[in-house]
Amino acid sequence: MDLNFDLENSYAAFYPMLVIILFAVVLPAIHRLVKSSKGLAGISLIGLLISAALVVYTMLDVYPDPIVFNGTALMTFDVFAAVFSLIFLSVAALVCLLAARYIEKDKHLAEFFSLTLLATAGMMIVASSSDIIMMFVGLETTSIASYALVAFRKKDKLSTEAGVKYVIIGGFSTALSLYGISLLYGVSGTTNFELMNEFFALNGSSTLALLGIGLMIAGFGFKIALVPFHMWAPDVYEGAPTPTSTLLAAGSKSMGFVLLFKMLLVALIALKADWEVVVGILAILTMTVGNLLALAQTSMKRMLAYSSIAQAGYVIIAIAVATQFAVESGIFHIITHAFMKAGAFIVVGALIYKAGIGEKITDYKGLATRAPLIAFAMMIFMFALAGIPPLSGFWSKVYLFSGAVEASAIADQGWLIWLAIVGILNSALSLYYYARVVKFMYVDKAASREKIRVPTTMAVAIAICTIATVVIGLWPDTVVQYCEMAAGYFSNLPLGQPW
Repeated sequence: MDLNFDLENSYAAFYPMLVIILFAVVLPAIHRLVKSSKGLAGISLIGLLISAALVVYTMLDVYPDPIVFNGTALMTFDVFAAVFSLIFLSVAALVCLLAARYIEKDKHLAEFFSLTLLATAGMMIVASSSDIIMMFVGLETTSIASYALVAFRKKDKLSTEAGVKYVIIGGFSTALSLYGISLLYGVSGTTNFELMNEFFALNGSSTLALLGIGLMIAGFGFKIALVPFHMWAPDVYEGAPTPTSTLLAAGSKSMGFVLLFKMLLVALIALKADWEVVVGILAILTMTVGNLLALAQTSMKRMLAYSSIAQAGYVIIAIAVATQFAVESGIFHIITHAFMKAGAFIVVGALIYKAGIGEKITDYKGLATRAPLIAFAMMIFMFALAGIPPLSGFWSKVYLFSGAVEASAIADQGWLIWLAIVGILNSALSLYYYARVVKFMYVDKAASREKIRVPTTMAVAIAICTIATVVIGLWPDTVVQYCEMAAGYFSNLPLGQPW
């Protein structure tokens, strides 16, 4: 078999990731000259901005040709990859703004920012992948960097415990997904997404293929904390440094959705009849269990972790529905969730850093009198996560649920309406624990009247998330337009229409 690279390949599709990797590599050397975490965060932000500029330039100009190996595409930097790359870069920038002061007293400053950049590069590789091998390389790049980031504070028992749990669960999920992928490769004889789908379209499913799909869903289900593969998330989110929790909840989770989108809606869409009901059940279980367990939490990080699990259930509706409109809605919700959840975690991190509070939900009592702008931002994030109009979370949920209702009108897809019904009921249920935080901030009295003033970098990150949450809610059309273009990547799916 000829394994020669095409010498005429253009590697422009890899340039945005290459910039991030180069900055990650040189940061430890720069740390010899720049000793402060603020300086390292600023250099990291420069790398992220250069990469984002390359992505935007690509979107405004011409998308590069795919990177081809042995006659098949390995990486394709199209509008789908560009949209998700901007999501990952935005989350990484917010993490750097938070970490600029949050980790300033830690020892390995350069390593933190290097690992964050490497994790981001891995996410971008996953979004650009056209082949399972390349997708897996990006996945493991992000995973290994994330393991180290979770256990970053080696003298903190919670951080080291969370790191050990995350490594064990992450290794187990990798084994499951890799075994499932190997079975699918063994049956189809290819690792290219489109070629694999062509094989199954011609030959149908088999016992080995179904086993491979099940293992793959379980493995990737761990990555995005789908029920019943969710048990690691609350412990890891609680024990990890807050900037790392932000990266996992808003960035790594979004990458997990990309994994499932590409595998189920591109490589395995021909076998949709074999996996759609399973995915629908997982969506219902995930949103319901996540919201129910969030009700009983007293830790803010654990509540946000279970909330993140529930939000994953909403996004998975898009995969079960499997129309281009549903995928568009899922991408839209991923974008809104990234800003809502990142903003909430940044508020938690800012309060922990400045006032030594924020871990417990009761710490937020009377916050409106001590830090009125921070309390207002947190209120915006809580109501947006609950789906209160006119904030961004409301519109993304409307799109998601309307996609399920529209698809249920098809004669043999009537069961899909239950996804919308359960989603609406869960959104109503979630309002209780989100509103409880707002009640503590604005109704209850604070134990102390001392004012809280967070550092500028953290305030900027909170302001960015707040503005994005409000502006996308008031004027969603531009973002939805790019989501629609990104959903066009899934050309094998029916178009679908909103209500």
